[in-house]
Amino acid sequence: MFNDQEREALLEVASASVRHGLGGGQRLPVEPEEYPERLARPGACFVTLTISGGLRGCIGSLEARLPLIQDCADNAFAAAFRDFRFPPVAAQELDLLEYQVSVLSVPAPLHFVSEDDLLSQLRPGTDGLVLEQGSRRATFLPSVWETLPEPHQFLGHLKQKAGFAPDYWSDAIKAYRYTVESIRRM
Repeated sequence: MFNDQEREALLEVASASVRHGLGGGQRLPVEPEEYPERLARPGACFVTLTISGGLRGCIGSLEARLPLIQDCADNAFAAAFRDFRFPPVAAQELDLLEYQVSVLSVPAPLHFVSEDDLLSQLRPGTDGLVLEQGSRRATFLPSVWETLPEPHQFLGHLKQKAGFAPDYWSDAIKAYRYTVESIRRM
């Protein structure tokens, strides 16, 4: 669990990154050594932007490649300005944005022999899931369980996100489970 100082730093960097992007169209430069040690270590997160509960952008990393604080800044910028599902955030939206930083655990491979076996291993409300086959890869954060509470439904929509039919199955599918620590500012 992150302490209050670490949580506030992540939320402040996410917000500052969006403000910085509006001002100059660039990602916020951060110096990891200026932050608590835990935030300077490699970490992976997703940053979700909402307005009045509606999704406004969500971008993230599945693997820890950068210091967590840098990953947070980069993903906040990308959620605001590079999520292809939405136009770039406009200045008049800035005060309406709500921020959620979801820090991911390391994804762990799931071992299963069938789709039913995979479904039986899912923990609704707890698990984020990565599904991949070949070059196709998609994920749902644990928060998606709020709108897709049934494992079969959750997996079907995730398969669609990866570019497969909801009833598609192959023994070549790989799945990875992760959890998140969710940090919000409304």
